[in-house]
Amino acid sequence: MLLVRNGKIITRDNARPIIDNGCIAIEGNKIVEIGSAEDFKGKYNSTRCLDAKGKLIMPGFINTHMHYYSTFARGIANDSPTARKFSDILTGLWWRLDKVLTLDDVYYSAIVPMIDGVKNGVTTAFDHHASPYVLRGSLFKIAEAAEKIGIRSNLCYETSDRDGEDIADEGIAENVEFIKYCNSKNDDMLRGMFGLHASMTISEKTLEKCLESIQDLNTGFHVHTAEGIEDVDDSKKKYGRRIIERWYKRGVLSSKTIAVHCVHIKEKEMDMLKEKDAIVVHNPQSNMGNAVGASPILEMHRKGILLGLGTDGYTVDMMESYKVGNLIHKHVKGDSTVAWSEIPEMLFENNRKITERFINGKVGILQEGALADIIIVDYNPPTPINESNINSHLLFGINGRFVDTTIINGKVVMEDRKLGNIDEERIMAKSRELASELWKRF
Repeated sequence: MLLVRNGKIITRDNARPIIDNGCIAIEGNKIVEIGSAEDFKGKYNSTRCLDAKGKLIMPGFINTHMHYYSTFARGIANDSPTARKFSDILTGLWWRLDKVLTLDDVYYSAIVPMIDGVKNGVTTAFDHHASPYVLRGSLFKIAEAAEKIGIRSNLCYETSDRDGEDIADEGIAENVEFIKYCNSKNDDMLRGMFGLHASMTISEKTLEKCLESIQDLNTGFHVHTAEGIEDVDDSKKKYGRRIIERWYKRGVLSSKTIAVHCVHIKEKEMDMLKEKDAIVVHNPQSNMGNAVGASPILEMHRKGILLGLGTDGYTVDMMESYKVGNLIHKHVKGDSTVAWSEIPEMLFENNRKITERFINGKVGILQEGALADIIIVDYNPPTPINESNINSHLLFGINGRFVDTTIINGKVVMEDRKLGNIDEERIMAKSRELASELWKRF
């Protein structure tokens, strides 16, 4: 039994949003009781106690779109021609980087942002991976790192024709093998999706193979969708329709499909996403950094599409994505009144709903029976916190580095900003060594 006590609990449960001087009892991997200190008097005497010391106790953050392998690009000297459009960024950086990864690189480029994620309060992450010349076994390497750190994970390999048909077939096989492995384990700590890169790198022949292979796997596709305008132009030229129309006609969209970005989509495509109950994940920092535009999130929200928030490898800190998501739509619309409710709904409610489409337990909420993914946030508010202003306090008052304790699946993964049983200095030193060698091959 683990007891987390003496903090202000932000439950994300509308029935009881805030509990002052609250306590949470954890048995195994689940919350068995939550309430005020008064409710806990005389109970659970022989338990381990974590004293929150008046800090915020919250559900862990969920990142619904990440690229771990992008970690090894940080600080890289890039001699590619100056990027003039989004496809130049892909060919000049990411598609050069993924080709020179080794399996050791895959492991260390994943475990480092996992550590950083835990330090920023991330308890669940959906990763989208690429390493075409060390493809087979790559998802299992990332899963190995996830198990070492103890982070809840959903992984996929981005199948693509850009490196030839044989490698595309290997991508399909890696996805299928990993998904079957996860299904056989039936463990909410590790799940798999079927990754696709993007419409412009998926031929009809390969798409047909993917559609056949995903049958009976009880999962969906995780695919970049209409991120850059070149993706749309390619689909219109090759198939005579826009990307969402292509996915809709071919049966890619479902309640377990994540269509990432959706920057360049039309209203009729939004209606198709809604009809199929598909998921859209917004990555505002990445969209701004790549200068691809701003996704019409406000319009999709009005349609009732399930919208999540990710980072696309730009950062591990979900609070950074939260802040930028709040700003970009105000800037684009020229309206300071928008995005106050939609972005926090995406981070604090919808990322939970998305995750729960793939697991059996509840996450992202602090209530009896939910999986115990909990963070303690060191925030001493200068003004009162109540249920109507908590999101504003988080927006303007904290970032991920305010997290000092992270509990995942009932286990204390980080306490007082120290990860247990992890030699962080050794891991970082090895990461730098491998990255230096990778940069020579880049």
